[in-house]
Amino acid sequence: MPLTARSRRKPGTRILVTLLCGLLPILSGTAILYLQAERTLHQSAEQTADEALRQFELMLDNTAQAARELLPLAGQPCDTAQLALREQVTRRPFVRSTNLVWDNNLYCSSLFGHFKEAVNPGDYTQGKLWLMNGNPVTPNTALLVYRLSDGRSGALTTLDGYHLSNILRLIGRQTLLLLQVGNNWLSADGKVHQGALPPLPVAQSTLNSSRYAFSVSAGFPEGEVWRYMADEYPPLFSLLIFFGAVSGAIGYIVQKRSTSPSHEMLRALEAGEFIPYFQPVVHGDSKQWSGTEVLMRWNHPKEGLVRPDLFIPFAEHSGLIVPMTRSLMQQTAALLGPVSPAFVTPFHIGINISARHCQNLELVQDCREFLAAFEPGSIHLVLELTERELIEPTDITHRLFCELREAGVKIAIDDFGTGHSSLTYLRTFNVDFLKIDQSFVAMIGLDALSRHILDSIIELCAKLDLGIVAEGVETEEQSQYLTLHHVNFLQGYLYGKPMPAADFINALTHR
Repeated sequence: MPLTARSRRKPGTRILVTLLCGLLPILSGTAILYLQAERTLHQSAEQTADEALRQFELMLDNTAQAARELLPLAGQPCDTAQLALREQVTRRPFVRSTNLVWDNNLYCSSLFGHFKEAVNPGDYTQGKLWLMNGNPVTPNTALLVYRLSDGRSGALTTLDGYHLSNILRLIGRQTLLLLQVGNNWLSADGKVHQGALPPLPVAQSTLNSSRYAFSVSAGFPEGEVWRYMADEYPPLFSLLIFFGAVSGAIGYIVQKRSTSPSHEMLRALEAGEFIPYFQPVVHGDSKQWSGTEVLMRWNHPKEGLVRPDLFIPFAEHSGLIVPMTRSLMQQTAALLGPVSPAFVTPFHIGINISARHCQNLELVQDCREFLAAFEPGSIHLVLELTERELIEPTDITHRLFCELREAGVKIAIDDFGTGHSSLTYLRTFNVDFLKIDQSFVAMIGLDALSRHILDSIIELCAKLDLGIVAEGVETEEQSQYLTLHHVNFLQGYLYGKPMPAADFINALTHR
């Protein structure tokens, strides 16, 4: 997988991300609750408007019924009809007064008896209803007049505004509720207003009567959504705060962990978690220690020792293998440099490098600093070319290997025969050693074909005057076979497993 090395987040960035993680569930949850509160208030407004509409229609049904019963009396003398007018007022709970009309002239009233007043049909919405702000008897008191006409005959029934405002107050106790008839509208305080109906800030719902010429609007004042949420949702807000705290904590913990393998390895490099392990290399004839291969191990604080095959490929692909190798060389020099005067013969120290190391000349300086930490002439530094990635023979690589040779560094091809182009390396780079892959060594005595390949490699090294190191030696049979075929150096569990620095130095000192 492609990897890129990224710097670790700054503390300020981690705090900001943590806050965002904590605020996200709170803000999103609050937004959801806000929408739910709006929906609930809208449903409440619709129900309130519907209930008010139903009540007003029932009241008008009562008023209209009185008008229908009185209409046949229109045109009769007032003295004759007055008793019937008053009877309707008595029988109808919402009717305040009744009146008879002839030729658009009100001539008889349940309140005054004989009366004379012109009736203008244009004052009535759809010729039926007129919401007025009182009359000479009760000024500034809302009245709803219902008009019924048939030719020259007509009847007017008046509905007391007290009953109307009472419905607006009782049904709309939690809402703003308005009754509109034509250009006039009635508020819960019983006052009649002229002009357009004012918009209701929250969850306005307007319903029109299908039977009478009026409409009802219900809604809530500004800020009602937040007030509703404060009254109804305190437990949910507490839950949101809890989730926010948990989310923020998770965000903080996740940030402290790696966001990619290369990021985690960069963190480990800064923390000094990549440490050297040492596996002995012995002479093929005497079996005495001739050197060591320095192997990288990751001492993870939680996972313990991580296998190289789990992180080395990522390190090579991301380019982190270069600073990781530099750190390994520095640690090795600090550990073995002080004991180097006790080395009897030049001690071989092998360190793996990859194609990434061959892209510039920094490796030369790293090797010079490494050699300077040891007693002069006490060691041979051997760079082992791994073949997981192909090393391109460019001008830079040619110059690199020339300067390394001038600095006294020896070159070995690691895992010979299993990589990209071992034979090309032999022709292109002036190498000193071949390391035979353990897969060939393991087949000694078992597979004839692999043994023939091994013999061919040994023969090739002899013709090219190259030193040979056999890896993965685990049995005496393998050791004897390799010694018999004059293999210079042997390495494997038979002579020692990779060990930490303290154990290796202790064993080396005793030897």
